[in-house]
Amino acid sequence: MAPRLPPRFVVRTHDAARDRRTKVLWGAGWLASVALAAGLTWALAGNGSSPTAPGRTGARQLRADNDDLRQQVANLQRAGQVADIATKELKKNLAERDEEISGLRTDLAFYSRLVGSNGQRDGLKIQGARVTAVPGMPNAWNLVVTLTQNARRGDLVKGNLTVSVEGIQGSKVTTLAGPALGQSAASTGVPFSFKYFQQVQASFTVPAGFKPTRLRFSAGADGGDNATSAIAWADATRTDEVTDVQQQP
Repeated sequence: MAPRLPPRFVVRTHDAARDRRTKVLWGAGWLASVALAAGLTWALAGNGSSPTAPGRTGARQLRADNDDLRQQVANLQRAGQVADIATKELKKNLAERDEEISGLRTDLAFYSRLVGSNGQRDGLKIQGARVTAVPGMPNAWNLVVTLTQNARRGDLVKGNLTVSVEGIQGSKVTTLAGPALGQSAASTGVPFSFKYFQQVQASFTVPAGFKPTRLRFSAGADGGDNATSAIAWADATRTDEVTDVQQQP
């Protein structure tokens, strides 16, 4: 008897549920692989960027520190400028106060002499004189002479003041007065009128090449009260004392 050969075709029944399960398993596996790849990518990206985060934070902190330091330096510079201005202003005020005090001391000495600190009453006196050059006019001078009296308090004292200048012209000692000082030949002097003191103002000129050495004054008041004085030219041209005493008629 001949052997039986296996059939060439096998007929199997189709299982639809098993096919669906297979497809679901394949889909789940694919999704899991995609999720795993995304997770790995995210992890690698996170690990790669994490070292740079502290770097960026440090840079921002450095910039903030630099800005703060710059502001502190600017504040210090401004404070230094304010301190310099305040110091200069203080020095200026102190200098002005010193000048004011010096002027008050000069005025006090003047008034002390005026009222007679020793209790004595003096008649007409030539208290002092100052000479200043006239700007833009060579050999021309302005003169201020201070006259005082406390013998006749409250009484008006009137009269005239004459001026002469001693000096050297060439090699000779010369005294200039009247017309030689640019004054009128008929002039009797500079008039004055006061009760307690007065600053008499006048002007004069000297010849070119004349070197003044001394000023001489003669004041004559109505009623016979006279006063004379001589002041060295160097003392009359000094500017270290305050001479602007308020005039009282």
